[in-house]
Order: sequence, then structure tokens, then C-alpha cells
Amino acid sequence: MATILRTWSYRYQWLYDAVASLAAVSVGGVERFRHLALLSLTIESETKVLDLCCGSGQATQVLVKSSNDVTGLDASPLSLKRARQNVPQAQYVEAWTENMPFPDSHFDLVHTSVAMHEMQPEQLRQIFQEVYRVLKPGGVFALVDFHAPTNWVFWPGLSLFFVLFETETAWQLLKTDLVGLLEEVGLSVSNSPTLCAGGSLQVIQAKK
Repeated sequence: MATILRTWSYRYQWLYDAVASLAAVSVGGVERFRHLALLSLTIESETKVLDLCCGSGQATQVLVKSSNDVTGLDASPLSLKRARQNVPQAQYVEAWTENMPFPDSHFDLVHTSVAMHEMQPEQLRQIFQEVYRVLKPGGVFALVDFHAPTNWVFWPGLSLFFVLFETETAWQLLKTDLVGLLEEVGLSVSNSPTLCAGGSLQVIQAKK
């Protein structure tokens, strides 16, 4: 269950940005948060990058600083309109993550930031299968999303955030073995997820 604040945060960009900035304090600020899933990855100017569920382009803005070939995908026309205004250097596609309009083995890197918790459990497997399909051999899927805190101090804050801004899918993600799902579709996860913010965020890099 979420409150009207969830609707408002999508409708009003200033509120979304304020909430994101506040939430990012636990990892050292927004700039560090936007780089979490990309740490240790080499992104060059010709690297073909897909920013999955790109929203208004917050992470896309980071990606275009390294690559000249960035595509943002989202199902929301409003979000894509904002993304085009915020980050005109990228290309944008309106589509569902479960059925992406890209050829097989197309991208070197697929990135997503705190979006998978919006999906129903059965959607996650479909999305991961699509990610596997559009990645080139040797390509990487980099994601950051919520995780059940390992430090009890972070439970009250995360719970309040979920009640105010999220739905039941966010709670379900805390019980989901993302690494197991990724490996089921054929992706390889060589290292355990990197946990941040008292374990309330997880970073996973999976390779095709």
C-alpha cells in the first residue's frame, strides 16, 4: 500500500527529485548513487548502452558522459518527454521491458536503477530473459535495487519509504533471489551482490 505521495512523485518532477536526493543521502549523495551499478565497469564512447526503465533520465545523464550510444527505454510517455528534455544526447524508445523492440545481441551494457521493484515476480523473469536476449555475448547487465537491510537501523526508514511511496511489489522484491533468477535465464553472476546503505540496496552485475 502506498499513499497519494506516490502518485504525486510521478506527476511532479520536483517532488521525485527531492525524494531521490533524500534517499541517496545514505550512500553519499545522488551523484554516488547514480554510479553505484557502474562501479568497476569500463564504458567507452562506442559502448552501446541501454538504460532500462530510464524514467526522466537521471541515470541516463550519467551514462551519456561516457558513451555516445545510449538508448533510454520506458513505458511512460510523460517520463520519456522529460528525459528528452533533460538528456537530449540519448535516444529514447517507448516500450514495455518484457517485449523490447531491439534485435538479439544488440547492447554491450544494460543498466537499470531502482526499477525492478516495480515489477510483479512473474514479470521479472520475462524482463531478465529479454535482457539476456538483447545483450551481446560478454555484455553486462548492471542493476541497483532494494534489498532487505542487514543492519536493523535501516529497517524503519525503508519501511516508511515503502508505505509512503511503494506498493506490494517492493516488499516482494525483498524476498526475491535476483541472482538466482538471473542465473536461471543464462546470465552469470560471479560475485555476490554488493550491499550498500546498511544492506537496504543491492548492486548486481551479471554477464552474458
